[in-house]
Amino acid sequence: MTSLEEIDLRLLRIFEAMHAKRHVTLAAEEMGLSQPTISIGLGKLRKQFSDPLFVRTNEGMQPTSRADALIGPIRDVLHSVRHICELEATFDPASAARRFRICMTDASHITLLPQILAAVRRAAPSVTLEAARIDQSMPQALQSGEADLALGLIPSLETGFYQQTLFRQDFICLTGPRHPRIKKSLTLAQYQAEEHIGIVSGTGQQLLEEAVKQFGLQRRVMLQLPGFLGLTGILAASDLIVTLPRHIGETLAELGGLRVHACPFPIPPFFVKQHWHARYHHDMANRWLRSLCAGLFLTK
Repeated sequence: MTSLEEIDLRLLRIFEAMHAKRHVTLAAEEMGLSQPTISIGLGKLRKQFSDPLFVRTNEGMQPTSRADALIGPIRDVLHSVRHICELEATFDPASAARRFRICMTDASHITLLPQILAAVRRAAPSVTLEAARIDQSMPQALQSGEADLALGLIPSLETGFYQQTLFRQDFICLTGPRHPRIKKSLTLAQYQAEEHIGIVSGTGQQLLEEAVKQFGLQRRVMLQLPGFLGLTGILAASDLIVTLPRHIGETLAELGGLRVHACPFPIPPFFVKQHWHARYHHDMANRWLRSLCAGLFLTK
């Protein structure tokens, strides 16, 4: 019995050529090899399969019944190997039908996701997207391929991940369009005298809290929200202030007709990045998605 370790693809190609041509010389010409090479290969095949395989007749080298039984599976093997060799590590967005899973913050659902979705629908109409949370399971999801990309400020990722800076974020303040005391500008005294909305989640909010503490500012948080849902309506109907990263702040201001004010004290800026695992650094689909995000958001 022939073992898997004994299988030689070149010998299988000789077998295929012999079965098709029924002559050593013609098989040699077909493969671009010498006649002795074909004869030596045929001898090895006979030994491996314990069968003459091809016998000389007036009509050439005719296959034995064992050879006829083998030709189908051997052709299948060679076809599969040829298909593997012909495969290129390419990704054609126009014809691809797959799902990309992107981990992102709630703010990115509002600021980044609409642009990503529009660009994907233009370039890859059969590709679908899923937005996932940035949480403790995200690193493992990126490593396993369950998630493709993560967007945001994610300082906790360790070795094994690549990152690319997309844009810089500073902070602004928003008020309703008819705030009774704050008009065109917002002073530090006004900032401390007014009441505020706090957003509980996000590394950006941590930077805000640290700056408030560093400068010893008074900041009374009247309302805390877990995210940005309902924020524009609350600001429009109240005299509260919210301090946000510029991208989400300007987006909400445009959507809700809110006033944008420069933050009256310095808060360290941060950088929004895209992150992916080293396992998929050369994956063409992943590279396409990263390139799409870089084209949309990378600061020139």
